[in-house]
Amino acid sequence: MGYHPQYLDPFLRTQNYILKGDGPLPFDYRHYIAIMASARHRCTYLVKLQIQEFLRQEGNKEWLNGLHQVPQKLRDLDELNKILAHQPWLFNKSHIEKLTKGKDNWSLSEVIHAIILLAHFHCLSTFVFGCGINPEIDLNEGHTFQHVTVPCNTQAINDCDSTQVDDVGVELLMLKMKTISEQHEESTQEERLMCFQKEQNQSAELISGFDNMSLPKSDVQRYTSDPDFSYQDFARHREASEITTFRIQDYSWEDHGFSLLNRLYNDAGTFLDEKFKIAYDMTYHRMGSKNNVDTSTFRRAIWNYIQCLYGIRHDDYNYKEVNELLEKNLKTNIKTLCCYPERTTKSDYDNVMREFRHSEKVHVNIMMLEARMQAELLYALRAIMRYMT
Repeated sequence: MGYHPQYLDPFLRTQNYILKGDGPLPFDYRHYIAIMASARHRCTYLVKLQIQEFLRQEGNKEWLNGLHQVPQKLRDLDELNKILAHQPWLFNKSHIEKLTKGKDNWSLSEVIHAIILLAHFHCLSTFVFGCGINPEIDLNEGHTFQHVTVPCNTQAINDCDSTQVDDVGVELLMLKMKTISEQHEESTQEERLMCFQKEQNQSAELISGFDNMSLPKSDVQRYTSDPDFSYQDFARHREASEITTFRIQDYSWEDHGFSLLNRLYNDAGTFLDEKFKIAYDMTYHRMGSKNNVDTSTFRRAIWNYIQCLYGIRHDDYNYKEVNELLEKNLKTNIKTLCCYPERTTKSDYDNVMREFRHSEKVHVNIMMLEARMQAELLYALRAIMRYMT
């Protein structure tokens, strides 16, 4: 993150606040929740770091033997951990009700604090895997990569699809961005909805080879349950159940989530809001070797595509731009890192955005971290709002 000091500063302030600042949860609980969240994606690097911090806070060593050794109150958080990490659209007010009632109940402010910790470390796992950060070689699972060949069954999809090459060069990408910025193509809400749904359907075909792929067992799995529970494409969920698309115009971070969060957990919303804005707006006006470039359309396509993976739709956005600006390799890489970060390979990193600088790849990883985190929090905060009303 040091490549991007304007982002690193608010990131560290936020992380320091939720782990070490004022808040309803005891410090050992905070670090154990961070362990649970990191373990959900088998992120050994973060699990090891948080174990050290847990022990520094004089956490009970017995808890490190696994979930079966922790208090019932922490065990009750496992269901939330699983759903938020993989299928946050399943999160509803009944999950809040279960936690806030009964013998080992949570207060609402404790639930909020725990949700932020879970989301932070789920999404930080995406960043860690995306940058190829692994434990040192003398640690378990240090310096290992999955070597996987993934079949992509992507097919052209009508008028919302465009011809995609495997790795779009910077000059061609700049030309496409310029064309989009100069176009003032009017489209109806129905046309935009159709393009959004087609984008989701196309995305569902990108990594189907992962569906039956098994990973070797990891010792960090002791901190989670139900290891087979994982991401499922929202488009398939939408067709098979009554789950509906999350419309950002109905519940947004700016108009709803931010104020609710600040009300229940002082200043947390302010810290997160600064981090989201910097991740979304940050630019150096360059692409690869090219300078003085307006990258706003490219950055918007990445952010909206990530949230599209989680069933979140921006009504005012034309999703046709996603296919025009994000080539297949990049979309596959984004989906892998957001939805299955533990399955990332070194070749995934090497073979995407090949004309871009390393710092620019890190920039995209930051956007994945923040767009995904905002998606998780939107589902959780909407459920809390419904619980409160």
